[in-house]
Amino acid sequence: MNIRKIELLAPARDLECGIAAIDCGADAVYIGGPKFGAREAAGTSVEDISRLIEHAHRYWARVYVTVNTLLHDEEIAPALATIRELYKAGVDAVIVQDAGLLESELPPVPIIASTQMHNNTPERVKFLEDIGISRAILARELDLEQIKSIREQTSIELEYFVHGALCVSYSGQCYLSYAIGGRSGNRGQCAQPCRKLYTLEDRQGRVIARDKHLLSIRDLNLSEDLRELIDAGVTSFKIEGRLKDRAYVSNVVAAYRAKLDELLPEMGFVKSSSGTSNPGFTPDILKTFNRGYGKHFLYGRKEHLGCPDTPKMIGEVVGRVASVGAKSFVFEGSAELHPGDGVCFFNTYGALVGTTINRVDGKIVTPDKIDGIQSGVQLLRNHDHKFLQRLAKNHAERKIAVEFALRESPDGFVLNATDEDGISVEFELVNEKVPANTPERSLETIQSQLTKTGDSAFDCSGVVVELENVPFLSMSKINELRRGAIGLLRTERDRLRPRETGEIAKNDVPYPEKTLDYHGNVLNSRAAAFYKRHGVQSIDRAAESGMDLLGKQVMTTRYCLRHESGACPKIDRSADASPVFLISGEGDKLEVRFDCAHCEMHVFLTRKWLDGRTVRPKS
Repeated sequence: MNIRKIELLAPARDLECGIAAIDCGADAVYIGGPKFGAREAAGTSVEDISRLIEHAHRYWARVYVTVNTLLHDEEIAPALATIRELYKAGVDAVIVQDAGLLESELPPVPIIASTQMHNNTPERVKFLEDIGISRAILARELDLEQIKSIREQTSIELEYFVHGALCVSYSGQCYLSYAIGGRSGNRGQCAQPCRKLYTLEDRQGRVIARDKHLLSIRDLNLSEDLRELIDAGVTSFKIEGRLKDRAYVSNVVAAYRAKLDELLPEMGFVKSSSGTSNPGFTPDILKTFNRGYGKHFLYGRKEHLGCPDTPKMIGEVVGRVASVGAKSFVFEGSAELHPGDGVCFFNTYGALVGTTINRVDGKIVTPDKIDGIQSGVQLLRNHDHKFLQRLAKNHAERKIAVEFALRESPDGFVLNATDEDGISVEFELVNEKVPANTPERSLETIQSQLTKTGDSAFDCSGVVVELENVPFLSMSKINELRRGAIGLLRTERDRLRPRETGEIAKNDVPYPEKTLDYHGNVLNSRAAAFYKRHGVQSIDRAAESGMDLLGKQVMTTRYCLRHESGACPKIDRSADASPVFLISGEGDKLEVRFDCAHCEMHVFLTRKWLDGRTVRPKS
């Protein structure tokens, strides 16, 4: 049986976050390039990416760069120039969405198919494999059985989201932000209209729910489901969060690293990079941003996914308010509150209200604002001041285990260094052999000095001294031996670091569909040529070409408002499956239709208002 390597993949909004992710145990990071990334606000210079690559490659960790927006014709050339520059910098793969890039002359860098390509069926993923794509980032809505089916029919690497914020729509199939404001999620500019307040009405205009975040769903947490995902065939576990800060990245990466380090040896697998991380703190994923957690559809439609009351950080339940005074309250709970903590609660109107704690005297808590705090209110902590302070001050360490063996050579001494990956080097020091006056003390000095690997990427796991007679070696000579061996080992590790190349095949493997409407996201002529070569007979332009989306489907979701409210016709045959309407505070109106045969919800833009007039999205 071949040992399969499992990858923990972390987000990086910048160089600092990327280094933190690697140091806390990530096997790989993904980061936005200078432009053309699906998070326009998280672009990174090639210079900073190069520095991140240098740091990651010490541990045989990898760096993937996103160039995953849809491109206009005039953007293809600069996007290709960016990819070539990234390839020269040493990136391990490039994540793309636009098929026009696959029709272009790419450097021999592995290509990863973004989840924006809607990789949701065995046929789609097999097509990607057949044209030379190295990895497919699977649709987040897939359940375990669907992942297993894809694995059984393909041998491509499979990447799957395990943690973080979720889009309510199928990735790459959401046009709502573009339709109502001209900001396309497929071009990295999503304004997140799914997190807005909506009022839900039936066909007669009767209000079902008023001013709720009806398209906002909870965050993903599959930290207890990694075994099942490995069994299903996932090879890379992806953490969402390219807009998240260093504290979030460090905390979540450390938490998943600990889970995997416990699980992988038991299952007979290994991590895909080198070194052992010491984050310097005990991770707790409740303490960094989340909207409440769920498993999405991993086990089918078994839980409520929505978070209609707020799209903000909820945090952890810490207790309740026992009684309220003029400026303070009495707190009851097992958690310990501290000055600087942020706490929140839902007021009598159902709105999330927050305040900062100024003072704590035993159980008496003085907040910055007492307004709205009532006896019996459940209290949540959404900012653990001491925990986040520790994260801010902490500097995680990651070390590669190395064992030293010292022996004599004809002209002096040889120090062998063998690391945890089995890479071995020898450094020879030409030196006079002078017997030690105090052999025991000299041996102790040799062993002690060889273990001092300092701020290098290595940590001494053992020293073997294979000498018949213990010599006298000055500390400077011992240090020269150690530094020389580590320098050779570093060079040899770089030479032997696993490197992969990729090539997109210009073949005519049939695409699974013969017709593409605007959901096919064909924005440029090269993308059209790509699909034509693969047998697609009818191709419409992408929505971002300037299409009028009024009256058109702008979102496709597996999330269902009927199911959330307990009115699913598949469960209750008397339930009404008629369309309903979502109306935003700005007056935009969305018709929601239910495709119960496919367990999907389809959202159409039926009215768009700006300054009291109907408008069309900008191109």
